[in-house]
Parts: sequence; structure tokens; C-alpha cells
Amino acid sequence: MDSRILSLDLTMDVASLTAAVCDIESVSLGEAALADAVEAALRALGRLEVTRIGNTVVARTALGRPERVVLAGHLDTVPLTVDPPNLPVRREDGPAGEVLRGRGTVDMKGGVAVMLRIAQEVAEPPHDLTYVFYDGEEIDERFNGLLRVQEEQPHLIADADFAVLLEPTNGVVEGGCKGTLRAVVTTKGIAAHSARPWNGHNAIHAAAEVLSRLVAYEPVTRAVDGLEFHEAMNAVSVTGGIAGNVIPDRCEVTVNYRYAPSVTPEEAEAHVRELFAGFVVTVVDNAGGARPGLDLPAARDFVDALGLTVVAKQGWTDVARFAAMGIPAVNFGPGDPNLAHHDDERCAVEQYRRCEHALLRWLS
Repeated sequence: MDSRILSLDLTMDVASLTAAVCDIESVSLGEAALADAVEAALRALGRLEVTRIGNTVVARTALGRPERVVLAGHLDTVPLTVDPPNLPVRREDGPAGEVLRGRGTVDMKGGVAVMLRIAQEVAEPPHDLTYVFYDGEEIDERFNGLLRVQEEQPHLIADADFAVLLEPTNGVVEGGCKGTLRAVVTTKGIAAHSARPWNGHNAIHAAAEVLSRLVAYEPVTRAVDGLEFHEAMNAVSVTGGIAGNVIPDRCEVTVNYRYAPSVTPEEAEAHVRELFAGFVVTVVDNAGGARPGLDLPAARDFVDALGLTVVAKQGWTDVARFAAMGIPAVNFGPGDPNLAHHDDERCAVEQYRRCEHALLRWLS
């Protein structure tokens, strides 16, 4: 890679800075070059306490303000495409104005660029600020840099009163997030030759009952702190069978339950086990959600200052990690989340500008 692109000029306009951040390739587990560039740019400001933990960079003000706010965003992206290539980023005219097109323009290097611009422009914020640029968000939880900070140096973020995660939200404020549980529901049968199925019992056929319960399931909508979270329960994979002439003796249906943040992980697991009573249920992943906390002063101030629409976050994000630490958090960032991870990932330049201006207004 050309070393000339590894420096970041934080005085650039936010769209140009987004393009520069995107063009430093940082697919999960390959974030070192971008983390180096972010760390160098923040240290050069001379007014932040900068800590490097693996490929996560934490930078803090120390102004003695009565409140501290975290601005957080992940550095990694999902893998690139080759045909057509989605790096380097292209800046193009579109029907509704300029767009940036390429990997990371939505998820979530626009948010990273906004954070860098805030660090550059806001020298005397009304709150002390903690910036967290972390790695490993797009892959298995054990690689998550924010989790690593919480485990190894929690003091760097635990003193915050409020957090903003700059994940793409299409320019609105998304409060909290839903929890997510994955469970494997197993049916068992008896293997036999497919020419003589009466000698066995077909485990895949037995899974029809699992699927029938899912089809009949009616998810609920729960109001939490004034926002509506729509729950969901779906089969996301079915596996079974060992050969084309063998009656399968085992079938696994993987189920994903997305539950409101007012439901605890334990309650979510109990609900899934009750739904699939009579089957073997193995919970393989269960991450609780986060309440919006919009009744808390820091969250109210943020929403009032931005003057933007507030909706419930229907997915799961790392705001849940902040909530687990007792820190209310919201999602707010540029980019349409429906375009995240697409080969043709793209974002309107105006969204980057609006997000930057909204946060500058809040912090001025």
C-alpha cells in the first residue's frame, strides 16, 4: 500500500476526510494501518490524552468538566469486493447531489471522519470528551476492541455520563437497541436407506413442527422509554443430512430472536425454550439490548440540541456495551443502514455535513 495515504489531514472537509479514511483499507483484523493514522492525527493535536490498546485508539480531554461524553465508532469494515472493486472511494454526482461510493462510506467511516473533525474543531467543549476508535466490530465478539477496553482498561470509558455511537442511522437519532439471541433447535431421527425409509425416522421432516411454530409465532411490539421496539423470531438456517441416499438422523434449525431492551437475556432464553418445548434447544449467542435512556438529562440535552427525529434502533449495536456499564447511549451517524455491507455501498455527501454540523452545534 502507498504510504502516502496513511496520514490524515483533520482540517479537510468531512466528505474528503471520509474518503481518505475509507481509502486506508481496514477489513476486520487488518485495522493496524488506519489505527496508526488515527493515533498519529490525534496525538498531533497536542490536547488529548491518547491510549493505544491493540488496534483501538482512545483519546480523552481532561478539562475538568462536570460531565463526560463518549463518541465511539469502529474502524473495521466487511471484506472488499473485487469485481467491481469498491475501493478506492469514488466521489460522484447523483440525482440528489454528490455521493461517496465505496466500502465503508456507510458502515461506518463517515462516522469515524465526523469524530475526527470534532476532535480537530472542538477545543473547549462543554463536556469532557472521550473518543473511542475501535477494531473488530464486524466479526466475532472476542475480537471487539470496545469489549477489550472494557475488560483491560475500563477506567478509560467507565466515567462517562452519556455515549453516542456514530453507526449509520440515516441522520436520525436511534435510541437504544434490541437484544439478539441465536439458538439451535435440534430434531433427532433414525438413519436408514432412503429406498427403505420405513426403517428409519426422518429428522428433517420432524423439523416441520419447528418451522410450523415459527410461522404461527406472533411477535410483539414493546414500548420502552417512549420508543417502540418490534420483536422478531425467525429461522435463519436449516442443516441436516449426510448423503443423497440416507434418511437423516439429525436436523438443526438455527433461530434468531430479536427482543426489546426491556426483556433480559435470561427472559429471552426462557421464552425461546418455552416456544420450542419438546425439542433440544442450544443457545449459542445471547446479547442483551440497551434501553434508550431518553429520560436521563444527558440524553435529553442531546436530543433537544439536535432537534432531530428519535426512533428505536431495531438492530443490535455496541450501545448495549455502554448500557451494561450504566452509560445511556444512542446511535447517530451518517449513512443509510439499509446500504451497509452492500457491494454498492454509498452515502450522500450532505449527510456527512449534516451529522458534523449537528454535533458541532451540540458541543458549541
